[in-house]
Amino acid sequence: MSKVLVPLANGFEEIEAVTIIDILRRGGVEVLVASLDENSLVKGANNIVVQADAEIKSVDSETLDMIVLPGGWDGTYALADDANVQKILKKMDAKGKNIAAICAAPYALNRAGVLKEKYTCYPSVEDEIKREGYQGDSSMVVHDANIMTSRGPATAICFALAIVKKLAGEDVYKSVRLGVLATYCEDL
Repeated sequence: MSKVLVPLANGFEEIEAVTIIDILRRGGVEVLVASLDENSLVKGANNIVVQADAEIKSVDSETLDMIVLPGGWDGTYALADDANVQKILKKMDAKGKNIAAICAAPYALNRAGVLKEKYTCYPSVEDEIKREGYQGDSSMVVHDANIMTSRGPATAICFALAIVKKLAGEDVYKSVRLGVLATYCEDL
């Protein structure tokens, strides 16, 4: 079973975080939700509180198959500024492990120096990232090497399904996609 880390910081985008966690677990992927500090309760951008499983500093990146960052500006800035998150991103990228980010969170990947040439993000975030390769709305999910990016709350289900497809395979992907009625998520 694949293991995925989803780090949460105050101000995370709830639709993205919960969708990622839910869809991956439906796909049989082990999801570890980590907070940036000792407070296991993390408040999202719309005041929805999620309880983390662990603190980020206790996470062993060697045990992970992937890290997935949800967006939300306040949460993204915190992920970009957190030394533990940045260290995990760099270590995983150096080993070619899978990394994904949605909405504003590709900004945190760029800060770590792991964002590849082709990427997408929430419109206007590319102005903060300040690098070529922005794919706009050409696709809900953009793949480049070991990096996967997506646009925002409305693309969260397709993004999470693309992760399931990568980690659990085509059959599990199709089963979960049909089970949640996300037949509009194709060619991921």
